[in-house]
Amino acid sequence: MDLKLKDKTALVLASSSGLGKAIAKELALEGANVMLTSRSKDKLLAAKREIELVSKGKVDYMVSDVTDAESIKNLVEVTRKTFGKISILVNNTGGPPAGSFEDLTDQQWQKAFDLTLLSYIRTIREVLPDLKETGGHILNNTSSSVKQPIDGLLLSNVFRMGVQGLTKSLSQELASDGIMVNTIGAGRIETDRLTELDTSRAVREGKSKEEVQEAIKKQIPAGRYGEPKEFAKMAVFLVSGVNTYVTGQTVLVDGGLTKAY
Repeated sequence: MDLKLKDKTALVLASSSGLGKAIAKELALEGANVMLTSRSKDKLLAAKREIELVSKGKVDYMVSDVTDAESIKNLVEVTRKTFGKISILVNNTGGPPAGSFEDLTDQQWQKAFDLTLLSYIRTIREVLPDLKETGGHILNNTSSSVKQPIDGLLLSNVFRMGVQGLTKSLSQELASDGIMVNTIGAGRIETDRLTELDTSRAVREGKSKEEVQEAIKKQIPAGRYGEPKEFAKMAVFLVSGVNTYVTGQTVLVDGGLTKAY
């Protein structure tokens, strides 16, 4: 199927590794011109080289900090100058630290807000004039926690729900401009972030990481962790030119783990 992505300009946040990189790679495979960004120049350069080996579109990168408003403005301006008007925005960040309510300080709450929710709001604001002209797509990456809270990840549970509210509200406000706005949430997808969380859980429970992972896999109907590529393929469909009527929705890629409707 032709996903109608050839020569479209896509900005993918936090795309030097993990799910962001996987999405950027799949977009480039479909012919989109992709701007990569994160705070690490070395990781970005490595990701660019990796993606260019298979890309049918152009790939570039810019170092930026999504918790800084001026950095976001510069990123959007450079993306526009490099590839033309932006048609696709994939909002994505690393997750905030684990912790329970009594462990978390005001500073940690503020940093999590800046990272996980305010960065999405600011980036959408900067990209919106382009999306109104291109009839583009916004995809907000969150977590399966928007359907079922995850123990020990209070900051993520709270602010991912803010993203959920943002997505649903914008889908109503922007539909008349032809802009599709959706949320995608990962379950247990094999990334460095997931390894970090599994390791922390193993320490808390006095178990090995392997024991923790095997116990979790038994709870997943698919019987395994997902691959970043599997997640990315769903993301790419949602921002593709063939998605002309799915908006305001939350799609989980979790192998059936989440029990909530």
